[in-house]
Amino acid sequence: MSSTAVLAPKSLEELGQLIADLHAEGRPWVPSGLGSRLHWGPPLAADSGPVLSMRELSGIIDHAVDDLTITVDAGMPLADLQAALAEHQQWLPLNWPWGSSMASPSSAGTIGGLVARGLSGGLRQRHLGVRDQIIGISLIRSDGVSARAGGRVVKNVAGYDLMRLLCGSWGSLALISALTLRVQPIREPRGQLVLDGDVSQLEAFRAAVVGSSFTPEWMDWELRPDQGAKILLGVASISDGAVVDQLNRLETLADQQGLSTERMPWETPIPEGSFTHEDPAWLLRLCLPPAQLQHLFSSRECTALKGWSWQLAAGAGSGEAWQPSGSPTPEYLIEALRRRVMELGGQLSALIQPGTQPGALPAWLDAPSRPLIEAVKHQFDPKQQLCRGRLPGVAAPLNSAHSGS
Repeated sequence: MSSTAVLAPKSLEELGQLIADLHAEGRPWVPSGLGSRLHWGPPLAADSGPVLSMRELSGIIDHAVDDLTITVDAGMPLADLQAALAEHQQWLPLNWPWGSSMASPSSAGTIGGLVARGLSGGLRQRHLGVRDQIIGISLIRSDGVSARAGGRVVKNVAGYDLMRLLCGSWGSLALISALTLRVQPIREPRGQLVLDGDVSQLEAFRAAVVGSSFTPEWMDWELRPDQGAKILLGVASISDGAVVDQLNRLETLADQQGLSTERMPWETPIPEGSFTHEDPAWLLRLCLPPAQLQHLFSSRECTALKGWSWQLAAGAGSGEAWQPSGSPTPEYLIEALRRRVMELGGQLSALIQPGTQPGALPAWLDAPSRPLIEAVKHQFDPKQQLCRGRLPGVAAPLNSAHSGS
């Protein structure tokens, strides 16, 4: 999208007027934060129009420290938000999105972009997903009219459905302009446990933890090239003794399953993961029933992908798989993996794929609720102006024109 104009208004009034003008002219446009992940998912149509960036609207509107809520502009970088919260010993319990690098804080993108994608990581084991952190949302409709749902208190449930509707909409319904989020106190005593063993043994451990009174902060499956499967989990509490006690009990449970364990330090509240800031050849998003992950990892479709890395939330069954380098895996192997995931009751989306013609493999397939999705899209965006070519749950036509990224 290097040839696409990027417009970054410096006020909400200017932004609203710009959107109203585009609506009156029937011109398409693309909502954006920093634009670091606009190339993810189905390629935008060649006539998708200018990018409207929230990068100049990135402040804290209100921080109710004692109430554990914060209201921010949607263009606020996620790294800046976490840094501001850390000054008050608080944090937003959401993983860094894939592709973040602590050496380049802006690579994490904005909080608005994170909500628009709606993709959660392992922290949802205890803290639930992105949409569960939102208690209020402000947006600008495709006609330039501002709207708001929810409020600034945790018990406020007004607009609940609208907040969840925009979370994961990929910018296809409206531009998110501000968010009110629930935050958590930082608990300093933390510890991490790495478990090695056979996939079936690891699954038995995972199932035992999920069905018990254990409350790890996060628990992830991890597979790396030329290594076996592992489960990584982190625990936090109000005291070092409580953390040690949890780790001791988890190690006992692991020993009963024949697993080897290693304690590791966990320095910062948000696990940084093993990502790279450079785009991979393939980046896939998977979501399937957690108990089915062991069957996926053992399948021939999974083992056929050489040199791939996998990181999925063990309690939720969702996460990423990527091919970091080398000759790109042929599309037919990804298609086979998608079929296998669907057989196991899940879904697979291709967020990044190789080739000079992005979108040769549909980024996502039609959802059973496609007619409803399209009806909602029509209500929010009757002129079909926003993110042309990209609507979650609707497969883009393979022969559509694409713009570069």
